[in-house]
Amino acid sequence: MTDRTTRDADQGTVRDTGGIRTFPFPVDLSVLGVGMQVGAMSPDRTWHEDAPLERVHRIDFHVVMLFDDGPVTHMVDFAEHEATAGDLLWIRPGQVHRFSRTSEYQGTVLTMQPGFLPRAIVESTGLYRYDLPPLLRPDGTQLAGLRAALAQLGREYEDTATLPIGLHTSVLRHSLTAFLLRLSHLAASSAEAARGPADTTFTLFRDAVEKGFATNHSVSAYADALGYSRRTLVRAVRAATGETPKGFIDKRVVLEAKRLLAHTSLPIGRVGVAVGFPDAANFSKFFHLHTGVTPVAFRAELR
Repeated sequence: MTDRTTRDADQGTVRDTGGIRTFPFPVDLSVLGVGMQVGAMSPDRTWHEDAPLERVHRIDFHVVMLFDDGPVTHMVDFAEHEATAGDLLWIRPGQVHRFSRTSEYQGTVLTMQPGFLPRAIVESTGLYRYDLPPLLRPDGTQLAGLRAALAQLGREYEDTATLPIGLHTSVLRHSLTAFLLRLSHLAASSAEAARGPADTTFTLFRDAVEKGFATNHSVSAYADALGYSRRTLVRAVRAATGETPKGFIDKRVVLEAKRLLAHTSLPIGRVGVAVGFPDAANFSKFFHLHTGVTPVAFRAELR
């Protein structure tokens, strides 16, 4: 395999643009070729035969892991998360992650190809809510519901003899939707509990930053666009997150820069431009200030 290659994702092959490899959904490993898989975690489980899971890589599909044991340390978007029995990890398409070399993964893993569910279900289940936490800790009642829904989904997935493929796929979509509705409710409620009562000011600011962080780093500009005073915005963001609006913006910019440095071969200057720094030197100073390493050193650590 060459260092810089692009292959057909429908064949379950890997794409590599000179940075961290991106692995598509492995359709060839799925029962009847449907756009999802569910089964037990195992030490030899892989997305692709060439994928070293203990190294940083990127996926183009959803992964939900429900753990039966722990602790397990798993990196998602450059943050380490420690999961134990009864916890779930939800990794979304495009996120960078890495399996632990020292942790033993036990439990159930669900993978889903983008496009497997209709748009209305995608929106109602918050499949692309990247602001929600990847690590979820359900209480006893929530966990029982999630386990039951996932077990039912697993039974439907394995039952290839009862229904023709078209009906089989439809039943899978319905069963998967039931599980994801429970999961998305848990994710949303966990996020709300972490930041306290809902604050419309912060919610609007968060959504505006998500849309504009690549070009707009100005707290005053966001405040003006949203119709709030700078002081009101500072209070709302600090109450919701414990940090300043500028800190919130900078954190999102750093995350995007890390993603680009990790999974693309863009020159450092181009990465800087992509996150709002036309001058490469200013971008390097900003990145070093917030991470303690230069962009070049950060990329080298991942290769």
